[in-house]
Amino acid sequence: MARTIAKDHDEKRAALLATAARFFAETGYDRASMNELAKACGVSKALIYHYYESKDALLFDILDTHLSELLEAVEAITPAPDPQAALFALTRTILAAYRDADAEHKVQLDALGTLPEESRKALKAIQRRLVEIMAETIRATQPELFARRSDLLKPVAMSAFGMLNWFYMWYREGSGLGREAYAKLVADLILGGLDRIAQGKAQTLEIKK
Repeated sequence: MARTIAKDHDEKRAALLATAARFFAETGYDRASMNELAKACGVSKALIYHYYESKDALLFDILDTHLSELLEAVEAITPAPDPQAALFALTRTILAAYRDADAEHKVQLDALGTLPEESRKALKAIQRRLVEIMAETIRATQPELFARRSDLLKPVAMSAFGMLNWFYMWYREGSGLGREAYAKLVADLILGGLDRIAQGKAQTLEIKK
């Protein structure tokens, strides 16, 4: 007979994921034991294994849930009236999705590479889609520039994520720029930099090998 799913299954799973994410972020995924995790969650180790067959399976669900919810939020953005507004809407949506998800974000940056190859592939496919959306949004702000310099598109898109992804490292709620103001700053930095490149005013630095 198939096991019935309790009515509060989703709530318990969500609480377990949130607590585990904080625990892995604070302790370090490699150093975290399931015994210690069970204590942090206030449950038995057997209960954790009721939901997840291994620590890797738990980590995968944390990251898959986090990235899938981020992609869902990004794909649900209402079309903006112009490309520059669309870029700001994207940076704002990403930072809003990161709210209350600092632990999940840190674990993603620190521990994704420890997962088995198939799990990494699934998560990286979501990451690639997010980068594609960022790249296409940025391309639309300077189509002529990127028609000439397509090699710049991925570096600019990854730089945008670099600014957004490390926000959690220095941001403190109620101090300095808020999330929306910083999202606009990131968009403005990208747009201003692209304007400078398009106008031929960017400095060319000789890289010594």
